[in-house]
Amino acid sequence: MSIHEKPIADRIAWLFERAREHSAQFCSPENWLARERYLARHPTAIAVMKCMDGRINLPVATNTPLGIIQPFRNLGGMFDLGWPHLGEVLAAYVQRCVRDGRQVLLFITYHFSRGDAGRGCAGFAYDTQAAIAHTRRIRQQVEAVFGRAHGTVYPLVCGFETDEDALRLHGEGDALLDLAELGPADATTLAHRLAGLLPDMPERMRDDLLPLLAGNLAHIAEIRQTHREAAIEHREWMICLGRGFDFLHMPNLALIVGPYSPELAEPVATAAGIIAANMRRRRIPDDGFLLLASVPYEEPGVDRARAELKSRFLAEFAGTVIARAEPGLAGRMHVRTAVLDWTSRRLEVIGPG
Repeated sequence: MSIHEKPIADRIAWLFERAREHSAQFCSPENWLARERYLARHPTAIAVMKCMDGRINLPVATNTPLGIIQPFRNLGGMFDLGWPHLGEVLAAYVQRCVRDGRQVLLFITYHFSRGDAGRGCAGFAYDTQAAIAHTRRIRQQVEAVFGRAHGTVYPLVCGFETDEDALRLHGEGDALLDLAELGPADATTLAHRLAGLLPDMPERMRDDLLPLLAGNLAHIAEIRQTHREAAIEHREWMICLGRGFDFLHMPNLALIVGPYSPELAEPVATAAGIIAANMRRRRIPDDGFLLLASVPYEEPGVDRARAELKSRFLAEFAGTVIARAEPGLAGRMHVRTAVLDWTSRRLEVIGPG
């Protein structure tokens, strides 16, 4: 039986077991050493702004160790650096990297499907050109905040083709490097191609981007050998609000709303509508869905206490929005609040609401 077909209590138990497994894997000696070894060779900090879609898993698609790539996820991959919280979080992240002497490579992503436009991004009504235009606006905002010379922060517009997990890098104008058009043997040509595509990218940063691209070529080859079936149908049965959902990199499982926009009610209501539709169309059982709020903390004491308050606030806020937008879901809503220990990626459940 697929996890989507099980009773809601079983689904919730399964979910938190996945969270425990993710933390154990992140904290294992092998993964810790792999991260330390990788960062020693490739010091550029890498972050990605991306859609909530679980298919967009950049560490897996590039064969990069867990914990190297910092994610920023939101419904539809829609961001605006004018949002107060997003601007603060991103600026704080960049400042920490700068204090450590590191440059920042920021992937600004959109996603699409070559095989079927209906497997693209619902947030942009499956309009890939609209999604690309949005990523370019974000790039302009990043340049306005962190500088257009790109000496410290480089905003890179990048497509993610979900049928094969292939990256598509955009340069100036119409310049494009589509890794789906290359093969593993082309890995030796990547440095030359990248220099031509992104001539203004600092050399250190280009050197640290190359392993991700080579890893993506290898990953695409693996996908083609396994003939992976594309996930088409929405079957999400949970709404996640906040941050700290890296363990949810699975397709058609969760609708993730980042806490960045000052208009949180709209994406929460949209997510609730998708859950209600999934139940009506019998894609998931109608016995319930999960609302999970999570807020990360880095230090015990005040930082953790504030994270608890914020998590409870987000859960209460979302619950109110969902009850108003989809009254039929109110009695089937299972609420969990949690905080995430950022150093161990351990999800700590603090209450049912």
